[in-house]
Amino acid sequence: MDIVQSIAKYDKNHASILTIGTFDGVHIGHRRILDQLISTGKKSGLRPTVLTFFPHPRMVLQQDDGLKLLNTLDEKISILEETGLECLVIHPFSKKFSRLSADEFVRDHLVEQLQAKMIIIGYDHRFGRNRNADINDLKAFGEMLEFEVVEIPVQEINEVSVSSTKIRNALKEGDIETANSYLGYTYMLSGTIRRGKGLGRQLSFPTANLHIHEPYKLIPKNGAYVVYAHIADNKYYGMMNIGFNPTVKGKRRSIEIHFFELQKDLYDLPVRVHVLYRLRDEEKFDSLDDLKRQLDIDKTEALAYISEL
Repeated sequence: MDIVQSIAKYDKNHASILTIGTFDGVHIGHRRILDQLISTGKKSGLRPTVLTFFPHPRMVLQQDDGLKLLNTLDEKISILEETGLECLVIHPFSKKFSRLSADEFVRDHLVEQLQAKMIIIGYDHRFGRNRNADINDLKAFGEMLEFEVVEIPVQEINEVSVSSTKIRNALKEGDIETANSYLGYTYMLSGTIRRGKGLGRQLSFPTANLHIHEPYKLIPKNGAYVVYAHIADNKYYGMMNIGFNPTVKGKRRSIEIHFFELQKDLYDLPVRVHVLYRLRDEEKFDSLDDLKRQLDIDKTEALAYISEL
């Protein structure tokens, strides 16, 4: 998959079949649109291309610090690569770009630069300054500028919206199994391992502290989870705790992973953790001994779950 960092850098020698959107989560609803894009591209000889924007438009136009996304940009890229998509155009979104008129956006960017010959888009798609143009305007532009508009049915667009909402709600509630079923893959947390206070080592459960750099990444509900990660070409399972460590009066939310059968020093290593199953809520224990006993119970349950995979 070619990754193009801005519309202006697209190779105009490739006529494209295009779809536009944030594709946050790249979930099962999105996959249906992408499958249609890719299969139609192969039949028509056009290059299947996704146009997306970063930062997310709401971050720029509404300065929405509370916006939480299912994917970081790197995660989205890696998931899209697995779909068979040929080209991903990531355009830097800015206030200046948002002020483009609908005809400037379509004529100069979609047609002239991205060489769009076919655009697959939802019935509710809006674009241009103040989002004042809709799919009927796009179809009118298509007649003038000689590209075809393929409208995604209402039902499919509604399914995409429902899927996104259900995934976010499920993660906030700790229902990782529902989230994963709508994603079509295991939810992931990507970051760098940082040094912690060493409490896990004292309890014979040494942990890797995962620091996520992107503040917009949606973190699941506090609690204990079964996870895995690929480290040095090997797959390691483990337990992850998200929360404030109330037993020791922690003040900052942390993400700590205890990997089974892994002795490697992970500090400063980039790690992508896949979340499989929720064990329990985060709890405050009366003593470290009580916490240690619960961790032993968690490990037994986690290993039982893993053995059934």
